[in-house]
Amino acid sequence: MITQKSTQKSIVLCIMYILTITSVFAEDTASTIRSYLNFNEQGELIRPTGYREWIFVGTPLTPNDMNKGKAAFPEFHNVYIDPVSWARWKKTGKFPNGTLVIKELVSVGSKQASSGNGYFQGEYIGLEASVKSEKQFPEAVGHWGFFRFTIEGSKKLRKTAAVQASENCTACHHANAATDQVFTQYYPVLRASRGKDTDSK
Repeated sequence: MITQKSTQKSIVLCIMYILTITSVFAEDTASTIRSYLNFNEQGELIRPTGYREWIFVGTPLTPNDMNKGKAAFPEFHNVYIDPVSWARWKKTGKFPNGTLVIKELVSVGSKQASSGNGYFQGEYIGLEASVKSEKQFPEAVGHWGFFRFTIEGSKKLRKTAAVQASENCTACHHANAATDQVFTQYYPVLRASRGKDTDSK
């Protein structure tokens, strides 16, 4: 026979279980974010590894040929977002604190292929990142910081990078990016998944 006391006990146990699972998930999520986003004691971003296994969102290209021979960014930009921030983007349609976006620069290689004429990727020539961190950038617009790992005049990369001056990146992103300093208007992968947790449906 089920008594009121036993029912109340079951309800309490059920609530405790839910709270425990929620806590574990929150801790796991925070831990994962920290594993992707790491700074040294000088506040420099430590170059991420394994980002080519993250979520690929697009490759903008503004070639010299279409910009009177003087494009500001004539190379391919392969853009990736860390998996944890991707999951939050799908659920909420917002970039969470801790978001790490990687931009891998690739030169324009051949302009001919068996499929026809076009622009085809050549060599890796640089690496950049944008980070959303309220702790690191409390005064920055949207709490975003921008980093460049490429050593000037070479294809070599630094192991760490200091945040760029605001006029280098922030002004352009603030004026032109569609969503929270991110150029989502050029990334259909992000647009299509915004606030849509399709994996759970």
